[in-house]
Amino acid sequence: MWMIRPPVNKQLHRTDMSIELKQIGTIAQKEFWDRIRNRWVLAVTAIFVFFALVIAYFGASQEGVVGFSSIELTIASLVSLAIYLVPLIALILGYDAIVGERERGSLDLLLALPVTRFELLIGKYIGLSTALTFSIATGFGLVGLFLSYQIDLGALGQYAGFMLSTILMGMAFLSLSFLISVLATNKTIASGSAIALWFFYVLIYDLILLGVLVVTEGQLGGDFFPFLLLLNPADIFRILNIFSLEQVKTLYGLATLFPESLANLWVLGGSMLFWIVAPLGMAYWKFR
Repeated sequence: MWMIRPPVNKQLHRTDMSIELKQIGTIAQKEFWDRIRNRWVLAVTAIFVFFALVIAYFGASQEGVVGFSSIELTIASLVSLAIYLVPLIALILGYDAIVGERERGSLDLLLALPVTRFELLIGKYIGLSTALTFSIATGFGLVGLFLSYQIDLGALGQYAGFMLSTILMGMAFLSLSFLISVLATNKTIASGSAIALWFFYVLIYDLILLGVLVVTEGQLGGDFFPFLLLLNPADIFRILNIFSLEQVKTLYGLATLFPESLANLWVLGGSMLFWIVAPLGMAYWKFR
């Protein structure tokens, strides 16, 4: 006697090898609008606008000059600001993306839906990176618009390049925060790891490299020093902007240690893309 089976919903048996862009877009949209509703984007945008304006008009006050001086010196000052603020904001934004869902008990519910782990991870990353990009582009963009009447088209291009490199650095640190979120067992460990990672890459890493060079008088690690700088997305961001501004190279001793051959836009851009893709790929591998 034949038995009639009910139709099988194939979506409930999907694997991570099947990807639906609609699912990714839905998750990304939710993450983005959640940040809009809790005013996270507005707060971060206001921070960028305030500090960028202060730096643009009062950055040279120690030399007795108040007001906009040049776009190169303004970008150099904004680079120092972005290196401290953007990685910290990106790490705080994404550290609980997965571990937070796990602690709230909603991760199992999400995975019970016709959504693969890849779609969940990538959707969350795209949504949060969109929120971060919106904040950076709006915050620094408003300042650029305010300064546009004082600078020419070429200077605006340099400023746009600075904004793009800032967004890429933020995405790299957001990718690192997702790796932390997947590896951590609870939010306390995840938040502590995020802050520790910020201290390491922003404050400690360069001090270690310079300390080794000073102690060994350049005998140890001198040839590999430029490549070691590429292991830090914050240093890649700094070098990207330093080598695009001729007047600023002398302000950074770092520039004298980095060869022109490696200061290629494609090399540095590829290295930054590696920092975006690699940690996120490791996070997915572990999340599976």
